[in-house]
Amino acid sequence: MSESARRRISILVVEDDPGDLGLIQVNVRLAGIRRVGDRDPVVWAPTLAQGVVAATASKPDVILLDLSLPDSAGLETVEAMRAVAPEVPIIVLTGQDNHRLAEEALQAGAQDYLVKGQFQHDALGRAIRHALVRQRLESRLSLFRAALNSVANGILITDIHSTIEWANPAFTRMTGFSLAETVGRHPGEMLNSGKQDQQFYQRMWETILAGRVWSGELINRRKDGSLYAEALTISPVTDSNGRIQHFVAIKQDISERKANEARVQHLAHHDQLTDLPNRNLLSDRLFQALAQARRDRGTVALMFIDLDRFKPVNDTLGHDIGDLLLKEVALRLQACVPRDSDTVARLGGDEFVILLAQIEKAGDAVVVAGKLLAALDRPFLIGPHHVSLSGSIGIAVYPQHGEDVSQLLKNADIAMYHAKTAGRNCYRFFREVSEATEV
Repeated sequence: MSESARRRISILVVEDDPGDLGLIQVNVRLAGIRRVGDRDPVVWAPTLAQGVVAATASKPDVILLDLSLPDSAGLETVEAMRAVAPEVPIIVLTGQDNHRLAEEALQAGAQDYLVKGQFQHDALGRAIRHALVRQRLESRLSLFRAALNSVANGILITDIHSTIEWANPAFTRMTGFSLAETVGRHPGEMLNSGKQDQQFYQRMWETILAGRVWSGELINRRKDGSLYAEALTISPVTDSNGRIQHFVAIKQDISERKANEARVQHLAHHDQLTDLPNRNLLSDRLFQALAQARRDRGTVALMFIDLDRFKPVNDTLGHDIGDLLLKEVALRLQACVPRDSDTVARLGGDEFVILLAQIEKAGDAVVVAGKLLAALDRPFLIGPHHVSLSGSIGIAVYPQHGEDVSQLLKNADIAMYHAKTAGRNCYRFFREVSEATEV
């Protein structure tokens, strides 16, 4: 037999009648709670005051508590004992067979209720054993409840119809809805942001109603109206016959993680100085623009821009001024191509590329080139410095000057060098021959 099984049970009896005490001791022996050779498990206290002292000192396993004592009576007796022994199961003893009093005693913290003189058929022994079992179960439930209340993830328990029955504090912190505002409502009624379509929720319900776990990410709305990204797992809970009775939803706010991922993605596809798209993002957008143009038999223009006389400015005024100048150049270039379908990118140094998607004819690029040259020709005020620049622009057009990304970039770069050779501050279209002429 294990050490825990051999451990003697301590029973505190708070009872002022010695005759009733003797009856209790007999029933304890008959119930097998006291084995031969064991010390008497019963500790006697004839008053509530003495019972409080004994409960505090001996920490009994069970308390048998008379409701009528010389120094206390009724439910106040239960409440007083519960205050000093909150974890110990209390079995109330009374001479009155009063069901209303029994219910009140249970609500006050007692675990069971017995009428004196009605201990036949091992009633007292069963009550003690059941109280000990319930106490262990309640201790485990308290542990589980504390664990659920302390986890960082929000947890919801709903019935089969998605009506919320319980939520932990993390759910309140995540959504702003209190437990009182949550119980009895549906998660969709409270949190739906409108960012997921009906098919999304239909697939979710098909999964969980089939008894399978569903996991996914969605955008939900807090009580204050703000949106947040959520990782959600919903698990069906079934009875012994396999019928679904409840759903448990575990919710994690992943807004910060999503924001970090977005920042990483942004840095991977944008120039750190000007925040313009970099070569990788430009290549992706040019690839998409060419695919669209092939389907629509459209035209795409690629403009390669190199700043004239930027290096002397950078060397003379310093890299800090040079960086500020490049930022201003980026803003002016963007102002010249306001369409969402167009892209202004920086390849590095003083090299910029503009993608004009979905233009009607090559001549449309000429209009944009004129705007760009005029914008760059205006003096730049960088701190106390007035800086004059210009730009050389090379233009390659799909499909005349290339049919893929690398070919168009290469030919726009070649056309830009022709513009440099032609005297700078001008644009040139790519030509197969060594000389380039304006359109």
